[in-house]
Amino acid sequence: MAKKTFTGRPLLPGELNGEALVSHQAFNTSGSYLDHMFGGSAGPPALCTDANNKDLAGVDLAGAIICTTQTVGSTLGGCVLMGMDELKIGPKALLFSLHIDSVAAAGLFMNDIWYDRRIITIDLLGDAFLEAVKTGDPIAIHADGTVEVG
Repeated sequence: MAKKTFTGRPLLPGELNGEALVSHQAFNTSGSYLDHMFGGSAGPPALCTDANNKDLAGVDLAGAIICTTQTVGSTLGGCVLMGMDELKIGPKALLFSLHIDSVAAAGLFMNDIWYDRRIITIDLLGDAFLEAVKTGDPIAIHADGTVEVG
C-alpha cells in the first residue's frame, strides 16, 4: 500500500506512530466503555461494549488510535474519555473525518489542561481519510495535523 497523506486541524497536537483502529460510524464513548465505567473493570483490556458498532464491538480500545467520523453519546462522553485515560485504557489518539463534537472536545481539553494528559486529537481529516484507512494500517501522526496512512 502506498502512503497516503491527509491534513486536518490539530486540536491537541502531537507525534505518534501506531496502528489504526477504524470505526466507520460515530464512536459512542459511553457505550464503548460501559463495562469500565459501571461494571467495575479497571484495567486492560478495554473491550468495546457498543454492540451497535459493527467495526469495534469486542475490540480492545486501550491505547488505540481511533479513526472515526466523530463521537456521539450522552453528555458523559467527555468525562468518559478523561476517566478512561486516568485508568490508562483510553485511546492515545482520536482522528476525526468531521468536526469534533463539543462534548468530546470539552473532555479532551480538560484532560489536557487539568491533568496534563494529552490524547492527540485531529479533526477535519475528510471523508477520503476514513475511506482510505483500514484497521491495522500503520499510521503516523504529526504535530502539524498531517496524518500518513500506509
